[in-house]
Amino acid sequence: MKMSKPAPKSIKLSVFIPTFLIVAVAAIIGLVDNELLIDVTQDIFYLTLSDFAWLYQLVAVSALAVVGYVFCSKVGNIRLGGPDAKPKFSLMSTFAMALTGGIATGVVTYAVNEPIIYMGNVYGEIDNQGFAPGSGESAVFALARSFHNWSFIPYAMYAVVGMMIAYMHYNRRQRFSISAAISPIIGDHHRRPTVTAIIDIVSVLAIALGLASSLGAGVALIGSGVQEEYGISVGPTTWLVLVAIITVIFIASSVSGLKRGIRYLSSLNAYLYYGMLALLLIIGPVVYMLNLSTTSIGYWLNNFFTWSFDTKELGGEALVTWWTMYDWSIWIAYAPLMGLFLARISYGRTLREFLMINWVLPAIFGIVWFTVWGGSAIKWQLDGTLDLASIIDQDGAVAGLWGFLHQLPLAWLLVPATILALILSFATAADSMSATIATICTRGMTAEDESPTFQKILWGVSISVIAYVMVAFGGGEQGVDGIKYLAAAGGFFVVFLFVLVLAASVKALIYGRESAIATALPEDAASGSTTAIEG
Repeated sequence: MKMSKPAPKSIKLSVFIPTFLIVAVAAIIGLVDNELLIDVTQDIFYLTLSDFAWLYQLVAVSALAVVGYVFCSKVGNIRLGGPDAKPKFSLMSTFAMALTGGIATGVVTYAVNEPIIYMGNVYGEIDNQGFAPGSGESAVFALARSFHNWSFIPYAMYAVVGMMIAYMHYNRRQRFSISAAISPIIGDHHRRPTVTAIIDIVSVLAIALGLASSLGAGVALIGSGVQEEYGISVGPTTWLVLVAIITVIFIASSVSGLKRGIRYLSSLNAYLYYGMLALLLIIGPVVYMLNLSTTSIGYWLNNFFTWSFDTKELGGEALVTWWTMYDWSIWIAYAPLMGLFLARISYGRTLREFLMINWVLPAIFGIVWFTVWGGSAIKWQLDGTLDLASIIDQDGAVAGLWGFLHQLPLAWLLVPATILALILSFATAADSMSATIATICTRGMTAEDESPTFQKILWGVSISVIAYVMVAFGGGEQGVDGIKYLAAAGGFFVVFLFVLVLAASVKALIYGRESAIATALPEDAASGSTTAIEG
């Protein structure tokens, strides 16, 4: 008997139409009157990151507390999918997808630039500190602050959302959706079409704006590297070519599906990261890196609670608002859709394994990466080998990376490798996110389903267009200001939803932990293969 093909999934018009129109209108306004778009998003930026800094800090610390509790408690023994569920991907493949799907171009872009900006007080970041720019203490502070912004707190934001989506879908048999993650708080209201549509619209808008900001910032950085290394002038045409190349890569990968496209692309990207780390460990100032990072970890831990609750009253606007709060807004903007992606690849893992892969290991990777890249840059800045602070002050917040790479003995290899890493970094993140956006905009999707191809293409092109508009026609003192403002707006759209997810996780996994452990359902809570795919 011939088996019939499953019926095609229909579009959620209530989600697709408003989100697509808003993104399209933003791109059109950027083309027609880019100053208007920047003015509007700038106002949102200052409102969210300044007036709501207290909320961002409390949300960030709460996310850390929740995942820390689950990781260390008996709740961590709950297996996603039931006691007999088996992982679908190997540990290395899962970690590669989780790592590269979430960091976009961030660690490559800022591992050199951010510590140098802090240490050199380029934009006034250490005006409120009790030490001078370029001093030994400023070096320790710079690396410690980078650890704070790029390790356990931000990855906790991704992990707590992914954990709740996966637990509610695989073990509580709820729909594969963001709204299901807050069902312990709002009950059956999460099934109402209006509630679901509002949550999905907010989430898609946040990630679309966040992806556009990441792509725009990445393209600006790649363009500056191409100009620096190969003498090709940077302008709208160059940026258009770069955007087109990245877009083709991530759309092609996304269309090919989870088990082929992103799995292989993320593995390639991860191995490129590992290779670059190993190479710099060989040719960099290893002893200084180890000494500085050890001291910086102590400094970070000593100031952890102060930094975690500071709303700029101590650190100042240049440090707290423009860096930490901006970072938190980006991570929160990505969190809902990143949570859906992490849930898709985590079937069969215990909650503790889930957190190890998606919280602990990425945080450790961030610390190691900043130790190696940032530590080397700080050493050469201090001993006068290279004045990266002046390069950044003159050419912009991301310019130090290329000056740093040209200082290395194998610059001819590392510069193109870094350009490739930037391209793959964004392509991997955009692959996972564009597919997840398409999933949200389609009815009846489960964690096992692939979203419609035409939606993946449509969202990929739309995000690329708005990114190109912002990078080609908007600029500012610290880089591409319009991109920063758009990204901050995306985080603000979703922060209130994030609060509900946190409350739901406390109710389901902490306050009701005995019930959560007792009601862990068997394998039939989720469909699909339970055979591990080695990668």
